[in-house]
Amino acid sequence: MPAPATTYSDDLELLRSSAVAAGIIASSFFRRDVKSWTKDNASPVSEADILVDRYLASSLLQARPDYGWLSEETADNPSRLDCDRVFVVDPIDGTRGFLRGEDSWTVALAVVEHGIPVAGVVYAPARDEMYEAVRGEGARLNGRPISRSRRAGAAPLIPAPGAVHQEMQAAGLHYTRGPAYPSLAYRLVQVATGKLDGAVARRGSQDWDIAAAALILDESGIDFADVCTGFPHFNKRDVRHGALAALGDMSLKPLVHAALIKVYGCPAADADAEPIAPSHTDLTDG
Repeated sequence: MPAPATTYSDDLELLRSSAVAAGIIASSFFRRDVKSWTKDNASPVSEADILVDRYLASSLLQARPDYGWLSEETADNPSRLDCDRVFVVDPIDGTRGFLRGEDSWTVALAVVEHGIPVAGVVYAPARDEMYEAVRGEGARLNGRPISRSRRAGAAPLIPAPGAVHQEMQAAGLHYTRGPAYPSLAYRLVQVATGKLDGAVARRGSQDWDIAAAALILDESGIDFADVCTGFPHFNKRDVRHGALAALGDMSLKPLVHAALIKVYGCPAADADAEPIAPSHTDLTDG
């Protein structure tokens, strides 16, 4: 395929405007009686997720018909693997929290080029927070460069699943268990702002959960890695990832990574490995 004519900044502008419109649609269902059901992997989905997904597919693909499409709420089309750029979309990240009336759910959108996120937004409509980044141009929150605010003298604040906490405590890591925002994308970008010192995800997160946040973290100078393989790559045939950690303090890395590997292990290297079955019992994302 010929190289796309649009710039990464052009793509960011499209993502931003589409995220705002998607947020308006989703907000019309927020804290109301919404139809919802459970998918095969035990995660929830609502009529709001589906309508937002349909809107985003129409808005984004009409503007960029040569881009591929990968969304949590759309059946996968392997033709995305042949595209130079791909939209990676979670129409409502944190559906469980959305259905409970919690306000930290997000619309998470990214453009991935040759496996690397190059434009991304994580938009929290109910909090009026737009996190965004373009590769090589830094990350912004509501139009201003993200600056990490340090909490001098405080113990590191790290939300994580219970089994990971047990391992970190057993290793002697001194920290405070942080708030578990239902949206993984929102949780991750809080490491960039300094509201959290670290955030982790169990093995089994998928591209749409993390692509936009991965770029925002990278452009903010935050270490973000699959603890088994390093910085995640996207738009592969298998869109699942190993256990993940975003860390604002590199001194935390050895113990946090070791705890995650001990709890979740690393996926088998060969392509015929058994599918990862994500758990939905603690720090879940929808």
